[in-house]
Amino acid sequence: MPRSERAKQFMPFDTLKGLKNAIRMKEYEHERVSKGELSEEKATEISKKLLNLNKNDIVTVKYYNDGHYKEITGKAKVLIEQHCLEIEHTKIDFDDIFDITL
Repeated sequence: MPRSERAKQFMPFDTLKGLKNAIRMKEYEHERVSKGELSEEKATEISKKLLNLNKNDIVTVKYYNDGHYKEITGKAKVLIEQHCLEIEHTKIDFDDIFDITL
């Protein structure tokens, strides 16, 4: 048997299909946190930054989604009618924004 064929028999394999994904999902759910409240000062600061945003400004936004705080960077588009900010096809409700960096 050639050496390359012999090595294949020792390659790792997933004996229980989907086990790794199930473990990752459980870990993700276990790491959930509750949404924190913003102070009046922080909420005012975020509102001012939203009002001063121009279309296609590059921003970094820290926001709350599905039990986790996430961060995204990209071109911002404020959608006043929908009360959200759109960055790279991700819509973020104004109420879920924790911080904005220009």
